Amino acid sequence: MATPDFIRTIRATAGNQLLWLPGVTAIVFDDEGRVLLGRRSDTGRWSVIGGIPEPGEQPAACAVREVHEETAVRCVVERVVLVQALNPVTYANGDICQYMDITFRCRAVGGQARVNDDESLEVGWFAVDALPDLNGFGLFRIKQAMSDAPTWFDPMESG
Repeated sequence: MATPDFIRTIRATAGNQLLWLPGVTAIVFDDEGRVLLGRRSDTGRWSVIGGIPEPGEQPAACAVREVHEETAVRCVVERVVLVQALNPVTYANGDICQYMDITFRCRAVGGQARVNDDESLEVGWFAVDALPDLNGFGLFRIKQAMSDAPTWFDPMESG
């Protein structure tokens, strides 16, 4: 995943310290109920589509932009699926980030799924009962996007 320029600028003075960042995930369905996935170039694993909003960019607009940039599919956002603070991640260069993920259910409205940038090795549509090997992050978000349940969030801890 390419590091946005605004984060490079912050890192120039902040060093490797923890950055708290917004993130979005787009669970995109087509008219056949299939879900759009990309096989990431950094890990080689299949994943849901996501990214980091640019400063001032609305999260839903970011989801639409990321889907198109990575897969050439045009989509519209239907609803928020979940909001979740993720655990901190330490990257190979020592940078530490923690993301507040906002996941959206999206509907494809055009374009042909194809690799559209250097972040993916492959992209494709998959029936939800025939998904490739995905991590729990992606599987949980797909499950929530298929549900009619209200927006999911971690319950507040008492104490």
